[in-house]
Amino acid sequence: MTEARSVQRAVKPWSNWGRSESGHPVARVSPTTVEAVQEAVVRARTTGQTVKAIGAGHSFSAIAVTDGVQLSLDGLSGLLSVDAGKQQATFAAGTRLFDVPGLLAPYGLAMPNLGDIDRQSLAGAISTGTHGTGAAFGGIATQVTGMVVVTADGGLLCADREQNSELLPALRVGLGALGIIVEVTLQCVPAFSLQAVEKPIPLDEVLATLDERFETEDHFEFHWFPHSEVASTKTNTRRMGHEALRPRGALDRFLGDTVVANGLFRALCNVERLVPALTPGVNRIAARQFANAEFTDASHRVFATSRGVRFREMEYALPRAELIPVFQQVRELIGKRGWRIEFPIEVRAAAADENWLSTAYGRETGYLAVHRFFRHTEAEFFPAVEEIFTAHGGRPHWGKMHTRELAYLQGVYPKMPEFLELRRELDPTGLFGNAYLRRVLGG
Repeated sequence: MTEARSVQRAVKPWSNWGRSESGHPVARVSPTTVEAVQEAVVRARTTGQTVKAIGAGHSFSAIAVTDGVQLSLDGLSGLLSVDAGKQQATFAAGTRLFDVPGLLAPYGLAMPNLGDIDRQSLAGAISTGTHGTGAAFGGIATQVTGMVVVTADGGLLCADREQNSELLPALRVGLGALGIIVEVTLQCVPAFSLQAVEKPIPLDEVLATLDERFETEDHFEFHWFPHSEVASTKTNTRRMGHEALRPRGALDRFLGDTVVANGLFRALCNVERLVPALTPGVNRIAARQFANAEFTDASHRVFATSRGVRFREMEYALPRAELIPVFQQVRELIGKRGWRIEFPIEVRAAAADENWLSTAYGRETGYLAVHRFFRHTEAEFFPAVEEIFTAHGGRPHWGKMHTRELAYLQGVYPKMPEFLELRRELDPTGLFGNAYLRRVLGG
């Protein structure tokens, strides 16, 4: 392996963004070319080491943890090509989501949908099934029209509409189990703006009209601060082009995002940790201040928001029809147990898709996410909520905390047998495996 192509750094303990997982790889490699990735894979295989690719480390689950070779994708970044006629763009897999809009801007293109955090790498976001909201829109992986993957033998597997197209539904949300993604082609759309309306609405009113809102609004979501009776709602309406933009001013963004949403909220979380009795009162105030604005801006500036407060998260995908009953059960559980939960619960929706291990595979989906400040413990809260989720056929987000194993997962993923068979074909020795994959995929 040449020094110019790959750098093996001094090994230090690694931890993810949410501080929920950590590991101690035996080596860390940072390839800057596809060939260097192939060399790293071959070297790991011949020396009997496993190899695990990582992006931004923004998953809350242990999906990126390894005690083998940690392969960073940071050196594989940037726009590789654009097909203007097809409105498709090919990126190196380590490209961060927050860099994509600027790279697409000269071509007048944008990603159709994004989540509310854009710190992830493209490969990581796709592999874990990262999604946004919008009943007519799938997760980020549904935008993928082509991929190049380094397989366990060091070869390249190319899949797109012309070659190996039958493998795309498996490769898109591959959990890192099928190989190392090095290139991703996205189906883009003409650049557009979003009109955002953020406002507090009585919770019962939102629940009574939730299905209608999902169906009639382009992108709707709400946060509920436990112990309050108000939902902090966000409605994004798509507008063509960038005419009539009314973005928030610099001072407004600074006060809203930096001072209130991050600085003040972090301080309140720390206070509530020391004095839990304050939580209900603080949450009732936060519920009315968390979302209270109206503006129009380029789509990526509205979809994603700043998240400077570290937290831990569990999110499950549920059949849309089960979303409100599950939410009400979680709400009742918090009251019954007398818990003081400082972080809001988030509710979103997504369209059904064809990707085998997508949380929205084959069904219109609602998402319910619970959080805790990273200095709090989720030890009682998350397991109790997970029991409710699983009783309703929930599918855990692969990049967020959960305790499910293969025995459960193969009951909620109809294509799990086919995925496992493909994994045996592409990685028969488990070169890309780790403890997390052994738990959720077996072997």
